[in-house]
Amino acid sequence: MPSQTRPPRAVLLLSGGLDSTTLLAVAKRDGFAVHALSFRYGQRHGAEIAAAERVARQFGVAQHVIADIDLRVFGGSALTSDIAVPKDRPLDGPSAEIPVTYVPARNTIFLSYALAWAEVLEAGDIFIGVNALDYSGYPDCRPEYIAAFERMANLATRAGVEGTRPISLRTPLIHLTKRAIIALGASLGVDYGMTTSCYDPSPGGAACGHCDACQLRRRGFAEAGIPDPTRYAASPDRVTASQGER
Repeated sequence: MPSQTRPPRAVLLLSGGLDSTTLLAVAKRDGFAVHALSFRYGQRHGAEIAAAERVARQFGVAQHVIADIDLRVFGGSALTSDIAVPKDRPLDGPSAEIPVTYVPARNTIFLSYALAWAEVLEAGDIFIGVNALDYSGYPDCRPEYIAAFERMANLATRAGVEGTRPISLRTPLIHLTKRAIIALGASLGVDYGMTTSCYDPSPGGAACGHCDACQLRRRGFAEAGIPDPTRYAASPDRVTASQGER
């Protein structure tokens, strides 16, 4: 009986949001044995962890680890301190301002954990759902950041130095709009009703409809012509023409 080739292992950062869920669908489509990594990092709500668990179960990942770290000891972000989450912020024009929902060095911390786990698993691929188009202006979502981290990863790991298994950071969503991401996920059968994007949900997990993440999510579904399955705390205002057209 011929031996079967083991599917390549990959570590995938899974937040339970729209982007990381689409990313998981892409990784599974491409034949990876996905080891999903989520973080309970002191964020102001637990809805995204619950969503990540739902998504991981639905896709049948090889393993799902939820790592506990507490970034509240540093604060500095509306997601890890008592700073108010901005609502109804204009997102259409370019802005040099990095919003207060940016968590300092979050992707660097998350990717470092993913890199350590990839070494243990002997995995050469790390998936992260960063996006450089429809996003809130975070510095650690840019292509140049990803390229720099990948170079560092191959300097900092045994396999990278020995040349036996170079680390590749896979970012298939980085140049896609939210509209394109949603269309891609829909083509792969993603149920976005499992996911959450809101920065400031109600205690019951309903989305606020007005933070940056909710605005981008709403606009993406409107532009894709796909019904938004999100449960909002109150009916959000109708997406404006300026939001719905690019």
